[in-house]
Amino acid sequence: MKTVRMTIDVKNPVAKPLGRIDARRVDTTTEADIARQKAADEVEVMLDTAKFARRVRRRLGFSQAEFAERIDVSLDTIRNWEQGKRCPTGAAKALLKVLDKAPEAALAALH
Repeated sequence: MKTVRMTIDVKNPVAKPLGRIDARRVDTTTEADIARQKAADEVEVMLDTAKFARRVRRRLGFSQAEFAERIDVSLDTIRNWEQGKRCPTGAAKALLKVLDKAPEAALAALH
């Protein structure tokens, strides 16, 4: 790969790189566009969380009912997490992370 060296005169605003944004698109973005993107991002986060919760449970080899019993939450809660209807928060989110990284220790502590 070829290395290109550049010097930028900070006193000359024309010499500064413009960056990688489309300034015209940014300027024409409306509040409604931002709200739509925010909603789409939230849906994506919910789906990612659902996949994570399902992956952790499956790696442990538990059914939804077994998993709910082992971590002491309702079966409906597990289903809601895995279907993306609800997101684990606080202690539940931390527990899922620990179960993902150190399942034996987490399960031993819960037993």
